[in-house]
Amino acid sequence: MGRRHFSAEFTLEAATLVLNQGYTVPEARASLNIGDTALRRWVEQARAEREGTVPKDHAPLTEEHRRIAELETKVKRLEQEKATLKKATALFVEDETRHSR
Repeated sequence: MGRRHFSAEFTLEAATLVLNQGYTVPEARASLNIGDTALRRWVEQARAEREGTVPKDHAPLTEEHRRIAELETKVKRLEQEKATLKKATALFVEDETRHSR
């Protein structure tokens, strides 16, 4: 059987069982029919996100951190576009200067 994939909402809810609702990891794991390692990783990630950090090798769990990641991606893309436009403008000005002589 292949590896199962879970939504960010599901992983956050699973971690919340442990962090907020008093379930132990084995209880929550059995209740949700998921692996122990995965649940422990989600709980640690949820704790880290509550403290304001998101591991770079994992997708954010909370809506807030997903939005932050989305905005960071957008900023990076816009910065790349700006750099490209600066180069194009410089080439255009250089070309115009060369032709106006």
